[in-house]
Amino acid sequence: MGHVKGVGGFFFRARDPDGLNAWYRERLGVGAGCSADAAGPVEEWSWSTAAGPLVFAPFKADSDYFPADRQYMLNLRVDDLDAVLAPFREAGEEIIIKEEWDDPAVGRFARVHDPEGNPIELWEPPASS
Repeated sequence: MGHVKGVGGFFFRARDPDGLNAWYRERLGVGAGCSADAAGPVEEWSWSTAAGPLVFAPFKADSDYFPADRQYMLNLRVDDLDAVLAPFREAGEEIIIKEEWDDPAVGRFARVHDPEGNPIELWEPPASS
């Protein structure tokens, strides 16, 4: 039996795909032509990511962990949550932080939304991860 080796893409509908692509590149450095490692190769069609854990977890339909009108929430692993949040603060965009989300054994979390209202959870794993 073959084995899945990782996530190969994340595809979703958007009212303004070009605008949303630009927002993800500018705010988060995510998307085609981006690299998680400044020294890494940049390729026209893909985002070069850093190896690490990825949680794949369906939630109950009535979960209140993310908005009820959304079928998914993107969770992005970050190396410095405060630095990643800086452009959001500078732009005056809403950032949701709750003390109960943070756990020294799991890491720190913050929530933002893209221009089309899609929830994005930013996760800074503990230093030992």
